[in-house]
Amino acid sequence: MSTQKRVRFATRALLLHLGAVVLVVALCTGVYLAVAVQQLRAEAESTALGIARTLAEDAQVRTTVATISASDDGPDAEALRDGELQQIATDVMARTGALFVVITDDAGIRLAHPLPSRIGEVVSTPFAEVLAGHEVVDWQTGTLGESARAKVPVRDDSGTPVGEVSVGFERTGVFDDLPPLLAALGLTAAGALALALLTFLLLRRRWERLTLGVQPEELVALVQNQTAVLNGVGDGVLAVDQDGIVRVSNAAADRLLGLHDPVGRGVDELPLPSVVRDTASGARDRAETVVGDRMLYLESRLVRRDGRALGDVLIVRDRTDLIALTERLEAVRTMTSALRVQRHEFANRLHVAAGLIDAGRVDDARAFLDELVSRGPVAFPVAGLDLVGDPFLHAFLGAKGVEAAERDVALRIADDTQLIGTVRRAEDVASVLGNLVDNAVVAAVAGAREPRWVEVSALSDGDALVVTVADSGGGLRDPDPQASADDGGSGDRVHGHGIGLPLATEIARRSGGDLWIIDPGGADHGAVFAARLGDAVDAAPHTSKEDR
Repeated sequence: MSTQKRVRFATRALLLHLGAVVLVVALCTGVYLAVAVQQLRAEAESTALGIARTLAEDAQVRTTVATISASDDGPDAEALRDGELQQIATDVMARTGALFVVITDDAGIRLAHPLPSRIGEVVSTPFAEVLAGHEVVDWQTGTLGESARAKVPVRDDSGTPVGEVSVGFERTGVFDDLPPLLAALGLTAAGALALALLTFLLLRRRWERLTLGVQPEELVALVQNQTAVLNGVGDGVLAVDQDGIVRVSNAAADRLLGLHDPVGRGVDELPLPSVVRDTASGARDRAETVVGDRMLYLESRLVRRDGRALGDVLIVRDRTDLIALTERLEAVRTMTSALRVQRHEFANRLHVAAGLIDAGRVDDARAFLDELVSRGPVAFPVAGLDLVGDPFLHAFLGAKGVEAAERDVALRIADDTQLIGTVRRAEDVASVLGNLVDNAVVAAVAGAREPRWVEVSALSDGDALVVTVADSGGGLRDPDPQASADDGGSGDRVHGHGIGLPLATEIARRSGGDLWIIDPGGADHGAVFAARLGDAVDAAPHTSKEDR
């Protein structure tokens, strides 16, 4: 955003701000002036009416007007110019500042007037309504100009109107207070505009500090870009402020953590495992845990600005596919190791047979080969392995036996093993059974019992595979297999990636089975684990060794 655009925005904001203030000030000033003018008009009319009523009630005025109105000769203008009514009217005008005080008889002839020459003439404004007994207050234009005037009937002793008293105040006199009022309003308006300008400058400075100088157009683009980036990445992003309130959560975080509209809610209120809450709040730097059917890697980063902590950002990475691939590779590595042992053993046997033939001991060579055929191709160091008829499981457990033997642990197959059918979903079986066997070997190595051993039992239950794994180790300190999942994979028997039991449990449950502890440990053995995997056995009978 260029400086020119920033200036344009500041100018627009200033003009809008000042325009709004000017409009409000003008509106308020207009209303106040209208009210003030109306009040001044009402005060002038009220003052005129009060003076007219007082004068109309004066006994001397009433007597004199009644006498003149009752006379058949009419009023004597010359006598009235120096008479009592003229003197009374002149005194009232001098005391009140009225423009005029006019007294008439019942014919509308002036008996008193500010201009003595007008005495004896008929008034220039209507008087019939007043002589009918009504008081009239309005603004009229007469011989002395426009004025606020009040007309009150003069009554005789019987109450009959016999004349009128008219009192008026000049327009300019009524509005003498307007110039000072306008000056005060002008100063107030100028002060309001100055205050508005100062307020805008302070607000603009505050705005610039809060937005780091980013203009509104840039903020819109920033929000759009942020939304696009956050929802475009595969990793989940969950931002939590210092008060533990979620401020940002992208679609990936909602999906991986199973959240619905978490923004604005406390992280403690969300349905999250304890390890996720601890990592989101910064209590942990990183952790691995199983949420739903996903294996997640969590990493927390503290956000600071100007040396002040603003909160924590939780990065959520889905490692499920990676772990699944790792498990596949581990199964392949195990099988490769078994093949390597077979190849080595087969090469040794070929060398023996070739040596006997080269030495001319053909009969001995034939007897040696017949013995090999009767014993089988390779002798895995697993007692009872012949009880496992499934080719995959046979080779897998044989390879695990080779690995265990390298660590001075004897792997054996329990006598109650009975597997009818062929194993399918080999990856899930290898993941669950491999984790249990590997954990058992670790426990046996760490235990104090001699000799060290691990015993595996495999049973088919319809299309389900049930396996049990026991060892000679020291048993479990925490007999809850789910505890390792809750604390991020740091249970007693979890090894390797720190996700053995949680991942194996999740795989078993995903197939409709489960993983549990039969015995946490006893006097003559270590822990005994069991797992059930649904839809893991094909009921069709497997091919026996003899058939092969």
